[in-house]
Amino acid sequence: MAKINDIKLSKVREDGKAELIVRLYVTKRFCPQFRSGLFIDPKRFSQKERGEQTRCTSYEIDIPRKGKYNFPEIKELETVDMKFALYLKRIIKICDVTAEKHEDVLTTEWINNSIRLINKENTNIEDISYQHIVSLIEKEHQEIEAERIKANKRPFFDWMNDFRDNAKKKVNGKREGDKSDVWKRNFDVLIRALKRYETFVRLSDKDRKGFMLDIDTMDNETLEDIESYLRNEHALLEEYPKIFQMIPATTDTKRRSPKPQPRGNNTICSLFNKLKAFFNWLNEKKITTNNPFMGYEGVVSEKYGTPYYITLDERNQIADFDLSAHPQLAVQRDIFIFQCCIGCRVSDLFKLTENNVINGVIEYIPHKTKGERQNVIRVPMNTRAVVLMGKYKGMDRKGRLFPFVSAQKYNEDIKEIFRLCGVTRLVTVVNSVTGKEEQRPINEVASSHMARRTFVGNLYKQVKDPNLIASMSGHAEGSKAFNRYREIDDELKKEVVSLID
Repeated sequence: MAKINDIKLSKVREDGKAELIVRLYVTKRFCPQFRSGLFIDPKRFSQKERGEQTRCTSYEIDIPRKGKYNFPEIKELETVDMKFALYLKRIIKICDVTAEKHEDVLTTEWINNSIRLINKENTNIEDISYQHIVSLIEKEHQEIEAERIKANKRPFFDWMNDFRDNAKKKVNGKREGDKSDVWKRNFDVLIRALKRYETFVRLSDKDRKGFMLDIDTMDNETLEDIESYLRNEHALLEEYPKIFQMIPATTDTKRRSPKPQPRGNNTICSLFNKLKAFFNWLNEKKITTNNPFMGYEGVVSEKYGTPYYITLDERNQIADFDLSAHPQLAVQRDIFIFQCCIGCRVSDLFKLTENNVINGVIEYIPHKTKGERQNVIRVPMNTRAVVLMGKYKGMDRKGRLFPFVSAQKYNEDIKEIFRLCGVTRLVTVVNSVTGKEEQRPINEVASSHMARRTFVGNLYKQVKDPNLIASMSGHAEGSKAFNRYREIDDELKKEVVSLID
C-alpha cells in the first residue's frame, strides 16, 4: 500500500506563501513527489513525526483562535487544511487501486491526471477505482474531441455545398463520375427544402429557437421530422408565409416562385436518396461517423406502376390527324411524333442539330448520364422520322432540328393534341401524392416522357431484346426503370401461354 514518505513546503513565493508538497512511497522503485497546488503561510505549517533520513510523515496546520480581525485568515487556513487532507487520501487511494492490478500504467503523470479528474468530479474516497479513473479519462477525451470538432466545425450547408460541387458521383462503386447540371439543380431543391425545415423548427418551437442541422447529431428522429415536414410543407404556407419568402422554391429570379404543391412518396424518396448519398460521402471521407439512415424505417424506396404508352396505331392516329386549324399544335405534334421515333429524353431532344445526324442515324451523348457514362447513343431514323426532319429543315433560328418551345409549353400542348386527336382512353396510373392506383384519360397524363415510353414499349413488343433497345434508349444495363417495361405487354404473355396449348 502507498503511504506518505515526506511532507514539506516549497520555496516561499513573493506573497509570502509556500506550496504543500508530498512524496509517497508506492514501491521501492517508485516514490513520486507531488505538488498539491495548495499554499500556506510557512509560519502556520509544522512538521510532526519524522522517519528515516529525517523525512516528515505527519504535519499540522496551526489555525489560530477566532478573533475580531482574523476571520479571513482562519477561513483560508481551514479550507487548505480540509483540501490537503482530502488530497492525501485521494492520491493514496489512486496509487493503491492502480498498483493492485495495473502497476504498468502507474506513473507520476497518471497519478497527477487522475487526482485532477477526481478533484474535478469531487469523487468520494470509497468510489475511487481503477475503472472509475479510466471512465473519467475517456469522458474527458470525448469532451476534448467534441470541443475540437466544435471549434473546427463547418455549418451543415457548407458541407452540402461541398458535396454538391466537389464530390464525384459513384459509377460502378467508384467515385469517378461528374454530376450533371440536372442532378445539381435537383440537389439544390433538397438544400432549399432543408433550409426551410430548419427555419420552420425555429419559428414553431420556442424551445429550439437556435436549432441548426448538424452532420454529427442528425438521427432517425430528425429524419422522421424532416419527412413529415416535406409531406406537409404545402399546408404550412398559410401559417408560416415568411419561410417561403426567405427561401423560395426556386432560385430563378426571372419567374415567380411556384406555390408549394403536395409531395408524393417518390418525390420525398428521391430527396432522401440524395441526402443519404451525402451522408455516405461524409462517412467515406471520415468527416463524421454519424449516419442517420442506419436503422431508418421511413420512406426508403420509390414505387412506380406499370408504364403506360400509346400504341403504334394511336401514334399514327395522332401523326395523321388534320391539325391545320391549329398550326402551332401541328408543329408540336410533329416534334412529339419524331421523339416517339427516336426515344430520347426531352432534354436531349431540344439540343439536337443537323450535326447529330450522321448517315441517317441520330447520334448523341445523353445529358442526364453524361458525367457517369460517355456512351454515344445511335438511333437509326425510320422513314417517318426522316420526313419530319426534312419538313422543318432550316426553320429554327438556333440551328436545331425543330422550332422548339419551352419544355413546359411542349407538355401542355401534348395534352391538348391528344384530346383533339381523340386519344383519350383510360389508363391506370399511380397517384404521385397518395401512392394509390387510379384510372385517368391518357390525354390528361400525356407528356414528353410518354414519347420515350412509346419508343421503348413498342420496340420491346417487336424484338423482345432489352439490351438492344437499351442501347438506343440510353438506359443503363439492368436499369430498374427499363425492367418495368417487361410487365407491359399482355400479347407477349399470350404468346408464351399459347406454347403449351
